[in-house]
Amino acid sequence: MKLNLQQFNDIDFENIGGWPVQVKVVFAAVMGVLVLIFGYLFFLSSALEQYSAAQNKEADLRNDYKFKYTLASNLDVYRQQLNDMEVQFNTLLRMLPSQNEMPSLLDDLTFVATNAGLQIHSLDWQPQLNRDFYGEFPINMTVTGDYHQLGKLVSGVAQLPRIVSLHDFVIEKSDDKLTMEIQARAYRFIEQPKLKGQGKK
Repeated sequence: MKLNLQQFNDIDFENIGGWPVQVKVVFAAVMGVLVLIFGYLFFLSSALEQYSAAQNKEADLRNDYKFKYTLASNLDVYRQQLNDMEVQFNTLLRMLPSQNEMPSLLDDLTFVATNAGLQIHSLDWQPQLNRDFYGEFPINMTVTGDYHQLGKLVSGVAQLPRIVSLHDFVIEKSDDKLTMEIQARAYRFIEQPKLKGQGKK
């Protein structure tokens, strides 16, 4: 069937029923295309966006489920690791002197120095320094001896049952002796105050 374009020049929108068949077919096709376009823009596009968002949410939920499943399947392992960490933490805490043991550290340092053959000139406590969860107790020492005796002092401090570190040393030579000024630091765990209601069930 040959399309006669002349028919489109004389169409009357007030008498649609009287249009030629070709004009009706073309008009119906155009209206169908317009309905599809506007239907997609107003209805189908939003539905596709919701579908895409639902797919993304499903993927997130699947990943979250896999992560939680992995945690749950390894729960016994994590509990054992937590127990091991608590044991190690308590072991380290025992290496920190308690408040009652702090004065005995002076005796330990004195013994280590004299056992190394050093002459002690001074051994003085310094003000406590508070850190995040522990206290730091500096002790300034001045000793005199030879090189090997100073080395024996450092070795003896490292072998103490409590954690003591050495810092800021200055060595000066006088005649055939060495005079060393050094700071020993002891540490003590400071227990944090419990909040009200903490520990109550």
